[in-house]
Amino acid sequence: MPKKAIRPAVGKMMSKLSKGMHFYMSKAKIWEKMTVREVREALHETQTVLIPLGVTEQHGYHLTTDTDSRTAFELCRRASEATGAFVAPTVTYSFSGGELPGTINIDYHLVSLMVTEIIRALCANGLKNIVLVLGHGGSENDRATQEAAEMFYRQHPQYVDRNVAIFRFWQGSELCRQAYADGDYHAGYFETSMMMYWAPDDVRPGEPVLDEAELVRLMREDPDNYQLKTKAVDFPGVVERVSQKPEIQVGVMGDPARASVELGRRIAEEGTTGLVELIGALERG
Repeated sequence: MPKKAIRPAVGKMMSKLSKGMHFYMSKAKIWEKMTVREVREALHETQTVLIPLGVTEQHGYHLTTDTDSRTAFELCRRASEATGAFVAPTVTYSFSGGELPGTINIDYHLVSLMVTEIIRALCANGLKNIVLVLGHGGSENDRATQEAAEMFYRQHPQYVDRNVAIFRFWQGSELCRQAYADGDYHAGYFETSMMMYWAPDDVRPGEPVLDEAELVRLMREDPDNYQLKTKAVDFPGVVERVSQKPEIQVGVMGDPARASVELGRRIAEEGTTGLVELIGALERG
């Protein structure tokens, strides 16, 4: 094809593609898949953005290390389809606390600073409702996110008219609350069910492998029981050193054998419904 004909041909091709893709783009506003023009136009339609916050960490021998990141993104994508809110790029690096191979821990304070800066940058784009959607439920990461949101307001009083919210999907899901009551946490049946629903290729076949029975029992009593706390001097005020118990090899805190696609679908619906309700409250307010 002559060079002069290439540009018109490409233009016609892109026009045809855009017609076919318009419906998808109008349903979910995925930030990193949008152009300057598309973002600018969408800002006239919505001032709400969802930030999927995940982590890169081990999830036993049966789930991939992006499990929490995938969960956060999928909930945001579904809520965006229902509301038209933006979905910001997924944050896949944060603090896990675990130390098994595959886990990438980022300093707790850096996580908090990074989240604060993402909120600031999105506000500078004109967004008014910022929703942090947690896919990772670790206690340290939860605190880092909460502190980030709180410090954003203190450090940027010029954005007093903006709303920042944190969405923890497991708190609004009756099925997740039941799983917690059952002692099912990290990589257990509720997380496995969700991955079976929206990422079945990332769930390894076969019987899930677990740690030694006593370890599993302790971690099902309290997910922070994976921690080993020591201090050289046993005296009040001496700070404990926290690390992962060396005998942990798998890290599953629950019973993934109870997982099912249907359960994953129901949890996904509960999580999405809760997020949509939060978006509605922010936009009405």
